[in-house]
This record gives sequence, C-alpha cells and structure tokens, in this order.
Amino acid sequence: MPPTNFKKLDLNLLRVFDEVMTERSLTRAARKLSITQPAVSNALRRLREAMGDELIKRSGQAMAPTPRGLAVWPAVREALRQLQDVISPSTFVPGEAQATFVLAMADATSANLLPGLMAVLERDAPQLSIRVVPLVTRDPRPLLEQDGADLAIGYFPSVLGDLTARAQAGETVAFATQRLFSGEYVCAMRQGHPLTKGPLTLNRFCSARHVLVSYSGRPFGFIDEALAVLGRERQIALTVNQFFTAGTLAAQSDLLTGMPRHFLAVSGLQDQLILRDLPFAVPPLNIDALWHHRRNRDSAHDWLRRTIAGVASTQSGT
Repeated sequence: MPPTNFKKLDLNLLRVFDEVMTERSLTRAARKLSITQPAVSNALRRLREAMGDELIKRSGQAMAPTPRGLAVWPAVREALRQLQDVISPSTFVPGEAQATFVLAMADATSANLLPGLMAVLERDAPQLSIRVVPLVTRDPRPLLEQDGADLAIGYFPSVLGDLTARAQAGETVAFATQRLFSGEYVCAMRQGHPLTKGPLTLNRFCSARHVLVSYSGRPFGFIDEALAVLGRERQIALTVNQFFTAGTLAAQSDLLTGMPRHFLAVSGLQDQLILRDLPFAVPPLNIDALWHHRRNRDSAHDWLRRTIAGVASTQSGT
C-alpha cells in the first residue's frame, strides 16, 4: 500500500474520525457533527482508502479501533485541538458553560474533595457536571492519554518519579502534576479491639489479620512494601477496592485496615473506629492531580484544576 499523500488528504475526514473514536458510534458521531450517518460512513471509507487502514470498524453494536487507529488518534486529536485554539480560541465562562468533566479518583479522595467541589459548581457553574470513574491503577497515564478521564487525582509516587527522571534526562514529558495536599496512612480498628489496649507494636501489627485496599486487586500494597524492607509481612485476610468497604469491615470485625487519616473525618465511621499510628515508617501520602499536557491550553480544564486545588487547600487547611 503506497504511503498516504498528506497534500491530498481532506482534513475534514480527520474530524469525522476523531468524533467516531470519541463516541464509538456512527449515529452519535453524526449527531454531534450535524451530518447524516451515511455521510459519516462515506468519510470513514475515504479515510480508509487514503490511510490504507480501516482505523475504526464495526464490532457488534459498537465501533472498535484497529491498532493503527489507536496509535494515530492521540496525534489527530491534539492537532485538531491546536487548530481550534488558533482559529477560534474560546474563553471559559463558568456560569454559562455546559460540559461534563471526568475525574478518576479513589473513594477516599472523592469523599474528601467532592462535597466542596460540588458546592462551588452549584454556586458558580450550575450547568457543569462531574463524572467520577474508579481509579484502578497507580499509573493512570494510559487512561489520560486515551481521554478516558480529564484528570486523575490520587497517590502516584512511581509516576512522579518517572516523570522527574525523564525531565532530568531531557526527554519530552507529556504529563503535568500539581500537589493538592499531603496526609498519612494510619491503622484503623474497631472500638474495643484487643489491640486498642497497649502500644501497637510491629509484632502485634503483623500478627493481626488485615483487610487491604487495592485498586488493582493485587494483594500487596505500599504498606506491605514498607514491611518487606524490614523483612516482615502481615496477614492479608481480604482484599477490597474501596476504603469505605475496608473501614466498615474493620468496624464490624477484628480485621485491621490501613487508611488515610483524612478519610475518617468524612467517612461517617468516626464513632466506630480507633486510629493508631503505624509502628513503622511509611512514605507520606501525597495526593496529586495528574493530566495530559494537551489540556494545558484548555481554559475549562484550567478552571477545573484551579477550582479543585482551591477546594483541596480549604479541606486540608493549608
């Protein structure tokens, strides 16, 4: 197949491709583009002929991208956004804007930030909405790269370390971060738990049974990493993917769980749980916002980041 002749490529075809990739539906893409579904199909056919690849094709009731479609989409989307910024730069007016922001967060972070964020939206931007998706990984960069979320908020130490190393090596870094607040992990147990009597020593901690919060389901967290450095391990009786679930279980059993100290104040479990400092050193719990650089020129995204940072500052008292 001969290479694509860019000079003869109709750039409108790329707009159609981007919309179909976003919606994964010919019907919805046609509606968003204000054209007919046959026109969308015809545009995809012409793009297929120009590119030598289907890029996106029907799979059951939806449209699924080919490997090349997935590979070229981020560049196509970024190029279209840059063109739009140059041709028709927009000014974000919160009180008039109608949009939905997608945030990837764990439940402990959501419980801490969402009440304040929604209060701001109700006051300043009543037509905006927030959709929260589960944070199932400590590295949400692929999710952000594929536009699965506008912003990821959480504890990403390995991501920040990798981004710093790449920047220091002179590599182009595609993601930006902002520190929102810092906290610490503590050990939570029910009122009247035997371990509330006397100090919580390393031996007592490791001998107890624990419920672990793991986004991925992997039964080994950073608390276990800290224990491994000491040559110790704890007994993981149960793995769940939400701090509220872990806290509820700890409140109703002899299981211990690790949780962010700031989560207890918004969990509704204050009267049921006792917190103890962990009997060994663990890194501070730094909560960061992470986003793709292509969002930097988006005035709506900038407003969202500044608003969340303001809410986080108020919540943390900094």
